[in-house]
This record gives sequence, structure tokens and C-alpha cells, in this order.
Amino acid sequence: MAFIDTVLQAPSYGWKDSNGNLVIPTNKQLVKELFTRINIFESKKNWISLIGWFWVLCMTPFLFAFVFKYFTWQLGICFFLYAMIVMSTHATVWYHRYSTHKAFTFTNSVWKFITQNLVIKVIPEEMYVVSHHVHHSKSDMPGDPYNSTAGLWYCMLADTNHQGINKNMTEVDYKKASNFLAHTGVKINSYESYQKWGSIAQPAYTLGLWVLNWSFWYTAFFFIGGHGLACAMFAAAMVWVVGVRAFNYTGHGKGKVQHKEGIDFDRSNLSVNQTRPGLFAGEWHNNHHLYPASARAGFLPHQLDLAWCYIYSLYKIGGVKTYNDSKKHFYKNYINKEKEILEEVLA
Repeated sequence: MAFIDTVLQAPSYGWKDSNGNLVIPTNKQLVKELFTRINIFESKKNWISLIGWFWVLCMTPFLFAFVFKYFTWQLGICFFLYAMIVMSTHATVWYHRYSTHKAFTFTNSVWKFITQNLVIKVIPEEMYVVSHHVHHSKSDMPGDPYNSTAGLWYCMLADTNHQGINKNMTEVDYKKASNFLAHTGVKINSYESYQKWGSIAQPAYTLGLWVLNWSFWYTAFFFIGGHGLACAMFAAAMVWVVGVRAFNYTGHGKGKVQHKEGIDFDRSNLSVNQTRPGLFAGEWHNNHHLYPASARAGFLPHQLDLAWCYIYSLYKIGGVKTYNDSKKHFYKNYINKEKEILEEVLA
């Protein structure tokens, strides 16, 4: 089998049946798989699958404190902006366009570290990046870790059930998998440590960065607006990281063909350009599937791209060294070509 077919740990119910069709597990199977994958008492190799939900659990007190003790309409607005725009845009910039697709490069490691920690950290890079390469290779096919045709909960629980790396890779395949993260600054396990921990990222690095990141941001928000603002921001990060798990379900038409003429030009998969994720995070998803290595995904005049605004602003002040921009190529191959065809028909 090809490397991309085996780099992720297959769920107990499998990716496909004997006929090659997608296996759609029951909710009971999904929940059972979840608890198996996060059981660190059975195997410490499950630590990386547990960490995301552990961080969510750690943020729960902030949510209750914000709602029942500190809530004001002003903090509610801050909560909304941080969850819907700041967290979302950062994910597009850091996890999506840089860490996965290398759509731009930083001038130095300082700017990279700043961008990495620009918000409250809620996702380990490993859990996003490796699986997202598989997603693009197998979009809406068996093996896609968040295949929308398998239903909402298949996507919601994908970070634990489907996005973890294979725990039994050869040294050659592990090297290939670790190369997906080599440019991000994440401290990478040796092959021997991978065999012990079952992850690419070093546990000490991941947990140490988490503690430093959360400590910095709680302190910063406290000095700006007291415990109320700090709790509001951590609550917003929690709501975002839970809610974003549904994105690839809605972003791929809820498993159905929902492409719109003049809006969605990539018909090789079910991805669609949605207005809210597009305007709030620059996540024009169909455009992204069309040009995954582009630092800009908002190509049409109405497609505001806040992630691109951040990347281009860093470029202008010297924080970004190079970037890929596929807007001209998009217009040449889709918009202008359609105009030429229409003109020939009308002639």
C-alpha cells in the first residue's frame, strides 16, 4: 500500500469494507473508538489523542466562570470575536496554510514562533497536519479522516478516532511522516522515541509549550481586562475548538453535492465555499482545494480573506519571506476562460 494509505492509524471498524466501500460506523462504535484511543492506561502511546480533549476539559471552568460570574455584553462581544474570527483566522494561517501546505515561509524563527502562539493553544500540530495531507489525497473517499459522507459525528470525533498517526511505522515511513512537521519548529521524536510514545511530537515539548502559552495569555488578558476578560477568551477558545470539529462536515456539503455555479469551481470533491467561514477566517474551502498551496484563498472580489491579510501584512513588514498566490492562475483558468467560452457561444 502507498505511504499515504497507512500513515494514519486505522480505526477498529476500518476505512472501507471488502468491496472498497466506505465504512459508516454507528454512534456506539464511534464512542467506543473514542474511549479506546484516549485510554492512556492501556497504552501511553494514546497521550497525543487524549491531549486535545484534556485541554478542552481544562478550559471548562473558564467557560462556567465566564457565563455565571463575569458575563457582560461587552465581554460577550469579545467572546464572539475571539472565537469566531481570531481563533478561526489563526487556524487558517498557522495550521492550514503554513504548517500543512507550506504556502508561505517566515523570514526567521521568531516570527514563526509568534505566529504559532498568537492565540491560546488548543490543537497539537501533529493531530492536524499529518491527517490533513491524507484528507487532500483522499477527499470524500474511504481513508479521508473526516469524511463528510460518513456523517456529522464521524467528523466531530475525527481528531481522536481517525487523525492519529500509525503507531507501527517502519523507520523509513516514520521519517516521511515526521517530515510533514519538520518546518514547523515542533520538537520531533527520534524513531526510538516514536516507538515508545507513538507520536511525532515530543511529549515534553508539547506539554511545556502548552503551559507557557496558557500562562502567557491568561496573564496578558488579566492585565488588559481582569479575570473576566481572561475567562471570556479561554471560554471562546474552548467553544471554537469543539465547534471547528464540524467544519469539514459542513465544508464538504454535509456529504452531498452542493456546488454552486460561479462559486465552486473544483468539482473533484464535495468542498464548497461557505460565506461565514470565508469572511471570518479566509476559509474559502473549495478555492483551497483547488489551490491548496496558495497563501490566498479569497480570489473573487467579495471573498474577504483575513488569513491572507495577516500573511501579506507580515510580508510587507519583513516577517514573511516568500508566499504563493494563485489568484492570477485562478482567473486565467476559470474566470477568464468562462468569459471566453461565453463570448464564443454568443458570437
